[in-house]
Amino acid sequence: MPGPNLNELETFTAIARTRSFRKAARERGVSASALSQAMRNLEDRLGTRLLNRTTRSVGLTAAGEQLLSRLGPAFAEIAQAVDQVNVFRRTPAGTVRINAPQPAVEYCLMPLVKPFLETYPEIKLEVISDAALIDIVKEGFDAGVRFGQEMAQDMIAVPLGPSLRYLVVGSPAYLAKHGRPRQPKDLLHHQCIRHRFPGGSIFTWDFKKGGKSVTILPEGRLTVNDGHHAVRGAIGGLGLARSLEDYVSAPLANGELEVVLGDWSPRIPSWYLYYPSRRHVPAAMRAFLDFIGQRNAKTRR
Repeated sequence: MPGPNLNELETFTAIARTRSFRKAARERGVSASALSQAMRNLEDRLGTRLLNRTTRSVGLTAAGEQLLSRLGPAFAEIAQAVDQVNVFRRTPAGTVRINAPQPAVEYCLMPLVKPFLETYPEIKLEVISDAALIDIVKEGFDAGVRFGQEMAQDMIAVPLGPSLRYLVVGSPAYLAKHGRPRQPKDLLHHQCIRHRFPGGSIFTWDFKKGGKSVTILPEGRLTVNDGHHAVRGAIGGLGLARSLEDYVSAPLANGELEVVLGDWSPRIPSWYLYYPSRRHVPAAMRAFLDFIGQRNAKTRR
């Protein structure tokens, strides 16, 4: 039987790194069944088991650990060597994969997509909306987007836009019936529309005024996992919602919603694009970083 081919070894590396056939298949753009067959072929060729599979998890055998320890650096070197050929091209080529929460995708990244792809016709851009805090390197992303305080210390961060503001809003009908909260603790007596993160935790409502900080864990009958749904619930009079200002600008302008506790809602730092601190940044990613830098320079003028 011939030895393993490069595709099978890359398949193993992707599965071993992500510990998931599903994630590795999505990253490589193939079906999970095709990935599984490639792994069976590789293990048959090598005559040993590399992965321990259960219905819920994927783990490495001792042989798999040893193979990964050698293949990981080798494939990184190959990728870097191939990418450096980009310097001889007229325009950079490659794929940039970005993981970001839905609000950042909607208001920061998507406005950049069309002009970026028009500027760099040989670059592909993959933008994945995900509110969970993940290891972008392990999951095969080139960059992620989060608030500044949520980033790992070994990451390089680039601001994506102006400062942000969360606002507590309610419909005129709800406020007329239940009254307006004057300070954060008054929210404990209101129906609050809660937002649950993918990991299961509830989004806390943080307030600040005159050097005093208050955090409220909202209570209410409605819980959602999408900011737009929370806003629609507030418009429908189901309770108060705390939302990014971008999400509620239109309903505030047309009178469907009103702001409460505005003096307790200061501006907070921008979204940041973050990426691993390393000497070699792939040419496609470098082009994206340069594009953001040029856009930020224009907005500061």
